[in-house]
Amino acid sequence: MKIIFQLLFVSFALNLCAQNSHLLVGTYTKGKSEGIYVYNFNTNTGAFSLEGKVKTPDPSYLALSPNQQFVYAVNEEGNNKIGGNVTAFKFNRQSGQLTRINQQLSGGDHPCFVAVDKTGKWLAVANYSGGSLSLFPVQANGAVGKVTSFIQDTGKGFNKERQEKAHVHSCFFSKDNRYLFVADLGLDKEFIYLFNEKTGKLTPAPQAFEKSEPGSGPRHIDFHPNGRYIYLIEELTGTVVTYKYNDGKLKTIQRISAAPSDFKGFMGSADIHVSPDGKFLYCSNRGESNTITIFSINTATGKLTSIGQQPTMGKAPRNFNFDPSGNFLLVANQDSDNIIIFKRDKATGLLTDTGKKIEVGNPVCLKWASK
Repeated sequence: MKIIFQLLFVSFALNLCAQNSHLLVGTYTKGKSEGIYVYNFNTNTGAFSLEGKVKTPDPSYLALSPNQQFVYAVNEEGNNKIGGNVTAFKFNRQSGQLTRINQQLSGGDHPCFVAVDKTGKWLAVANYSGGSLSLFPVQANGAVGKVTSFIQDTGKGFNKERQEKAHVHSCFFSKDNRYLFVADLGLDKEFIYLFNEKTGKLTPAPQAFEKSEPGSGPRHIDFHPNGRYIYLIEELTGTVVTYKYNDGKLKTIQRISAAPSDFKGFMGSADIHVSPDGKFLYCSNRGESNTITIFSINTATGKLTSIGQQPTMGKAPRNFNFDPSGNFLLVANQDSDNIIIFKRDKATGLLTDTGKKIEVGNPVCLKWASK
C-alpha cells in the first residue's frame, strides 16, 4: 500500500510539473519596469503567479540556452559612446530565480535581438541603431566572452525617415545550425551567412541575401515546422513574405498584407510566429492597428490566407508567443503595461480573450522555459 501511495504521489508531482512552465518577460525600464520578470504559468488553466525578477536596464529581448540553464538579455542602450550591452544570467528552473553572471559590450548602439545557436556555445546580437551584428563565444559556465565576429552593414533605404542607414533588427540560426539569417530593416535585405558552429566563423552564403520591396523594412522571421518555408514580417508596410527554403536559399513565393482590406493607417508590424502544428501563422501589428493578424497555412504550398484580426486589448503589441501546450497565445502590449492571455482554438486558429492579463511595465519579449 505504501509503494502504491508513493507511486501515485510521484505521478501527481510529475503531472503537476508538466502543467506548469516558466514565462520570462523582457521589458523596457524607462517606466514601471525594473528588468526581467519570471512567472509560473499553468498551461491547463492560464493561471499565473510571479516567481521573481532581476534588475537590469532595458532587457528588451531574451534568449535561453538549449539546456535552459542560462538566459541572455540585450540591454538596449546607446548614444553614449560605448553602445549597449548583452548580459548573461544563470537560471534556476526550480525556483525561477535569475542570477547575473557577466556582461559584455554589444558592439553597437541599441542592441534589440539576441539568439543562441543550437550548441549553446555562440551568441548572436543585432545592434539596431548601430546597424551591426556581433557574435560572441559562450563559456561553459554561461558567461559571454568578447566579440569574435563583427559585421557592419552600410547603406540606406527608400524611407528617408526610418531607413536613413542600416538597422539590423534580428538574427536567427537555421534549424540545422548551418546558417544565420539577419534582417536589416534599413537596407530592406535578409542577409544569409554560413555559420561554423565549431569556430564561430561567419561568411556570406552562396545566396548572400534576399531583397525585400523598397521601403518595406524586414523585421523578424519564423520557420515552418516542416523546414520548407520561412515567413518574414515587414514592419513599415505590414507585409508578410513567404519564402520557399532549401539549404540556405530563399525564394519569394508570396507577399500578403497583414492589414484588413479597408485599413488605411500605419500597421507597424512587429513579430511573427507559426503555430506548433504548422497550420496557422500569426503576426502582431502596432501603429494604428493594435491587432494580431491570423493566417491559415496551405502546408502543401506554404502560402497564406488571412482568416481574422484579433484586437490585442492593449497598445503597441510587440512580441507574442504560444505557451508550451499551444492552448494559449500571450501578447506583450508595450504601451499599456500588460500581457493579455488569449485562448487559442487549435482547430480554427482563432483567439478568444480569457479575461486574464499580467500587469507588468512595458513588456516587449516573452520566452518559455520548462519546470
